[in-house]
Amino acid sequence: MRTSGTVTIPGLVDLQVNGYGGLDVNATDVDAETIIELTRAMWRQGVTTFLPTVITAAEPAVTRALRAVREARSGDPLVAHTIAGVHVEGPAVNTDDGPRGAHDARFVRPPSLAELDRWQDAADGLVRVVTLAPETDGALEYVAGAAERGVLISLGHCAPEPDQVRAAARVGATLSTHLGNGTHGMLPRHPNHVWAQLAEDALTAMFIADGHHLPADTLTAMVRAKSPERSVLTSDAAALAGCPPGEYRTPVGGSVTVRADGRLGLTGTDLLAGAGASLLACLDWAWERLPFDPATTLAMATVNPARVLGVGERARAAADGGDVTVLDRADGVSRVVATRLGDTEVYVA
Repeated sequence: MRTSGTVTIPGLVDLQVNGYGGLDVNATDVDAETIIELTRAMWRQGVTTFLPTVITAAEPAVTRALRAVREARSGDPLVAHTIAGVHVEGPAVNTDDGPRGAHDARFVRPPSLAELDRWQDAADGLVRVVTLAPETDGALEYVAGAAERGVLISLGHCAPEPDQVRAAARVGATLSTHLGNGTHGMLPRHPNHVWAQLAEDALTAMFIADGHHLPADTLTAMVRAKSPERSVLTSDAAALAGCPPGEYRTPVGGSVTVRADGRLGLTGTDLLAGAGASLLACLDWAWERLPFDPATTLAMATVNPARVLGVGERARAAADGGDVTVLDRADGVSRVVATRLGDTEVYVA
């Protein structure tokens, strides 16, 4: 495929979107209109399927966000098509600085299938992915129970022993959340849980390809180890993604600094606070810096995540009823010309 000029690609599929352009899934006042506007922002970025992502918070805050997503989908079939479910990241994450990332330690708690059932009641069954640390008490029972309910379990914000990774995979875990991030800054050379997740064929790994979370050589080696077919590019876009540089107050992380290069960090620390790029910008970065052929790289942002969600038909060509994005590419940067859901154009530049 060509990666310059006008090119038509399958619509991008993002498994982790916390927000974008000031729109925040985790805001205290999140409502259906927030989610609808976020969906439109995704269309402008060439994303045709995504999972709004709710992170660690008190249960009423989680269920409020879930209800907002449910209401947004109920009023618009195009929004319902685009939002293929919800990703709940936490609250059963590792409590240590580093693995916990920007998750609020006050609300970290053990995994609970009863709570998962309450989430599904609030969301009308929309919870599709839950990220948890497999070393937490009760994790294996939770993974098995969630898998029986049709919920995908992803390992993340964690610091498990390798055997805990393998045990979680045996009982139903199938994903790794932003592998290589959300852990301690220093790990044993070997063994460690990153190696274990790369080696575990039952796990498909999500990677943030924004240039800040993983250097190009690290991401190249990790994709080669995992295999491109079991690798997914995701944005982990935060509400401040696409916002001007400066210092902001957010419900996730508190004080967050947006640098001129788009990096989001917890102010005064070297810890990342989510990502500041859309999946399209991540794809551009990957196209320019990773040694894989363009079609292989593209599949990690389209075909592979669509397969994870069980909506592989969406990554077909437009003639076969798929969702597509038309790009104009120049100097390594893509501009969205049009975004289509099947035969319906939802964005045109």
